[in-house]
Amino acid sequence: MKASFLSLLALIACATNSFAAEKPNFVIIFCDDLGYGDLSSFGHPTIKTPNLDTMATEGQKWTNFYVAACVCTPSRAGLLTGRLPVRNGMCSDTRRVLFPDSSGGLPTTEITISSALKKSGYHTAAIGKWHLGHLPEFLPTKHGFDSYFGIPYSNDMDPIRRVNPIKAAEEENWEAYNLPLMRDEEIIERPVNQTTITRRYTEEAVKKIEGFGDEPFFIYLAHNLPHIPLFRGKDFKDTSTAGIYGDVVEELDWSVGEIRKALEKSGVSENTLVIFTSDNGPWLPFKQHGGSAGMLRDGKGSTWEGGMREPTIIAWPGIIQPGIVHDMGATLDLLPTFVSLAGGTLPDDRTYDGVDLSATLKGETDTSPRDEMFYYHGEQLFAVRKGQYKAHFKTKTSYSGQKKAEVHNPPLLYHLGSDPGEQWDIAKQHPDIVKELQDLSASHTKGVKPVPNNLNGVIGK
Repeated sequence: MKASFLSLLALIACATNSFAAEKPNFVIIFCDDLGYGDLSSFGHPTIKTPNLDTMATEGQKWTNFYVAACVCTPSRAGLLTGRLPVRNGMCSDTRRVLFPDSSGGLPTTEITISSALKKSGYHTAAIGKWHLGHLPEFLPTKHGFDSYFGIPYSNDMDPIRRVNPIKAAEEENWEAYNLPLMRDEEIIERPVNQTTITRRYTEEAVKKIEGFGDEPFFIYLAHNLPHIPLFRGKDFKDTSTAGIYGDVVEELDWSVGEIRKALEKSGVSENTLVIFTSDNGPWLPFKQHGGSAGMLRDGKGSTWEGGMREPTIIAWPGIIQPGIVHDMGATLDLLPTFVSLAGGTLPDDRTYDGVDLSATLKGETDTSPRDEMFYYHGEQLFAVRKGQYKAHFKTKTSYSGQKKAEVHNPPLLYHLGSDPGEQWDIAKQHPDIVKELQDLSASHTKGVKPVPNNLNGVIGK
């Protein structure tokens, strides 16, 4: 009788473990202000990224992968919710991102990747930069994450005095910023030593991987770097021929290697999808300390390709078909893709802007279901892409002194297949394409309902 009971327990345990194994793990590694051309696998001639190069060889390199916005806060809101920030109020024409004096954040009514996966039995952990509200009611632990370890906003905020970020980085003056390091909802260190932050985030991720065991998990690792001011660990100081910026990127590459080794050591590598990308393009006004968009035009803060097309690598050994994907994808697609792969379903009470990429990742189809992309600057739709054609209705280079957006009537038109650098306006040659994209823009805009703005509020006002 006892033996039969033990056998039954063993069968239940095996069934439980088998059920858990069917649910893949997910790891998002999200950089801050990394440019399209900053990795050696994406064409940088001097920055060495061997771990990411290996990941790209073993997995998929997506060359037309986009983010939801061209600056930090709305981009992160889009990734976690699968919805354009204009649908949840996480964008603004005046306060482009959240600040330490902001009173708002991501509404708890939003469904995030973490809260959706929790319903499917996942462990969840947020590590790194949050930037979706630093007040208690907006922290990761209120959005489906079991734990949080990181800095709640950008690494150039909370300056103790007026600081030149380039000088601060060159002098490695991390004490110039009164940044809080948080564990869950408590500040555990202030100011945090930013020269150690990439290593500490990596150690936290490795610890989580080891602790989760065979149970399904989701880790969202959002680095604060290479956002200016730049800081690197002592083992990476002056090791890159690309200067301080190169040191920082090469340390991020090391971090990727450590995380993938931890997955392998824990025996879960073949059941884990890892994606590496960035929140927006490079901060070009900082010159050699600001990264490169490669052959793409412009950078952070703009809706030109360099502001919103990001270097993206996805690996899942034994499942993802290795290769280069030239079709479109976006961080907006991660929520529906992960939920689909986890065997869950999304509620039908809201509009999602993401699509399920799982069939493309697994090689079940040669094409991506994403054929359109909408480029928002704050609350305004500036551009739209369909297929290889992109129309600009407005353009603005936010960080180079252009105060007002330039309106284009008729719109500018580019063929991104033959002209990814957006140099040659072909609107006059293709009035039919212009009209099609104008109609697409009008149809999309009509379907966006006004919502309360969650970025403009200031504490005490």
